[in-house]
Amino acid sequence: MLVRELRQPPLQWSTFTANSSMWLMPFHALEWSLQWAAYYLSRWALLEVLEYLSVLSVLFAVIFYFAESGDRKKQKHYQAWQVINTAQGKGGSGGRIEALQELNLDHVPLVGVNAAGAFLQGVQLRGANLLRSNLEAADMRDSNLEACDLEYANLRSANLRQSNLRNAKLESVELQGADLVNADLSGADLSGANLEDADLRNVNLQGAQWKNIKAIDKANIHGVRNAPEGFVEWALQQKAVSVPGENE
Repeated sequence: MLVRELRQPPLQWSTFTANSSMWLMPFHALEWSLQWAAYYLSRWALLEVLEYLSVLSVLFAVIFYFAESGDRKKQKHYQAWQVINTAQGKGGSGGRIEALQELNLDHVPLVGVNAAGAFLQGVQLRGANLLRSNLEAADMRDSNLEACDLEYANLRSANLRQSNLRNAKLESVELQGADLVNADLSGADLSGANLEDADLRNVNLQGAQWKNIKAIDKANIHGVRNAPEGFVEWALQQKAVSVPGENE
């Protein structure tokens, strides 16, 4: 609540300028005039009303800001989807890394997103819902896809080198020809996954669910780390290969 001080009238001119030197008179005259102006304005009710209105305008601005926060978020999401959809079929990032991360941070499902061939290196999509997404031939090296739902996703020929796929749902995912060198698949569910021709060198498979893998023929499993018991033998029986790379 505003508290206004009722001013007392200024001193008379003779009293105000008593004992003042002549060269200070112009400054005293200005000060005395301003004091009288402040005195009369302090008694003007309109100014008090305007002060209250200024406070109310700030209050209303704050209320409207929070009331419209939902609309602003919807607009932000719309713009992010526009970036993703406009860049479909194009190489490069095209702003898709930031758009995907922004949507995921707001817990927006990315079901069926199409970013085939996109440059998404280092994208941070922990826990994202990427069910049935199309990420064919996307460059997703060094990405964080921990606990992502990638069921039925198309990751053919995708570059997932050194990516974090811990505890990811990879049921029925298409990973033919994908590059998973040094990726972390610990705890991932690979039931129904197609790993034909995939490069699985040095992949971490600790605790991965592998027994219902759909296909793994011609996949390179050289140097697989923390392989579950029986996995290597089974994979080789299914026509997987173990071939070291040039620098191994």
